[in-house]
Amino acid sequence: MIMATNPQSNQHRYQIPANLLQPMWLRSRESLIDNGLVYDPIAARACQRCQLAPECFSGDIDQKQLLHVTLARLCDQHVSAFIKRNPDGWIINVGAGLDTRFYRVDNGRCHWLELDVTEHLLWRKKLFHHSERYHHLCGSVDDLSWLTQLPVGDKSPVMIVCEHALLDCNQQQIAKFVQALGCHFDSARICMVLAGDLCVSKLGQKMGASLYQHGYRSPGEAMLGYLPWARWVKTDSPLERDCGRWKLWQRWISKFQFLKQRLTPVVVQLRW
Repeated sequence: MIMATNPQSNQHRYQIPANLLQPMWLRSRESLIDNGLVYDPIAARACQRCQLAPECFSGDIDQKQLLHVTLARLCDQHVSAFIKRNPDGWIINVGAGLDTRFYRVDNGRCHWLELDVTEHLLWRKKLFHHSERYHHLCGSVDDLSWLTQLPVGDKSPVMIVCEHALLDCNQQQIAKFVQALGCHFDSARICMVLAGDLCVSKLGQKMGASLYQHGYRSPGEAMLGYLPWARWVKTDSPLERDCGRWKLWQRWISKFQFLKQRLTPVVVQLRW
């Protein structure tokens, strides 16, 4: 991380790992745009207390920002729809990082559990205020012991959200994770962001994609292969959203079904 030159600055600004800070910073930037896709004043205030590293500025930031906030908005919409149908339901945010979705979509009744490794939860407690319906729990995609610690009733409606956590996992890890959830919950749904297999291509990088640990040709079909008893699966590509900030050639690519789910991460909903 970059070091502040002013010693007094170090006393007031946190030096947070770039991979943890950048998503929040991108939402903060989006909040300053007229008619932005995501309005996140909590992220904006938190970023004022953080020291940005050079890695946060690498690559085409405007394109990365557009892709990130489009995916974030899709997840927001799916979680909001779940809360509308289940106002007292539970949302389990796996790999929470510095996500602020609770503050963006909270209905005043839902129960929210932020799940991540200890050091990330410590940053959350420093940057965000506490709520009695907002809980922290240590755990990860690989260590699934947290499933036995959940304070969720057997009949409670549950949605598991994985916006960033699975992008750092290979296909075997994702399969194990999805199958473990399917075996633990009699009925639930998961909203997850998965990478297409062409994200690593030159064209995918121009869309704002990064280098991920997996790549699916058809993410939705792959999830049904992991959980064949699922009721349904739905896949949303960020390129399907009507946003004038996508370049003309990017909107043109969205017309090709065999490409639009492969060049960027997509949002997959799985219901069982």
